[in-house]
Amino acid sequence: MTQVQEDVNVLESLEHRIRKAVELVTALRKENEALSTKLSQAVADREAAEELVSKANDDSIGLRKELEGLQAERKQVRSRIEKLLGQMDLFGAG
Repeated sequence: MTQVQEDVNVLESLEHRIRKAVELVTALRKENEALSTKLSQAVADREAAEELVSKANDDSIGLRKELEGLQAERKQVRSRIEKLLGQMDLFGAG
């Protein structure tokens, strides 16, 4: 093989490796763009989920307060009924 032929082979090999490198960089850029899009969507989904959790917590606090109010009201009604029953017992005994 002549020196010229060897130089041509080396040049062809180098061109091939450069093309492969360009293809790899292009593929990696596309993959990076796709991953960036997925990351943005995941962040948006997480933020939406956090908002839902926050609303659920707020609803839970409101329901707990309402329950406490209803329990207090029930206690008052029970006490009033017991007083009325006591008065009826006194009225019936008298």
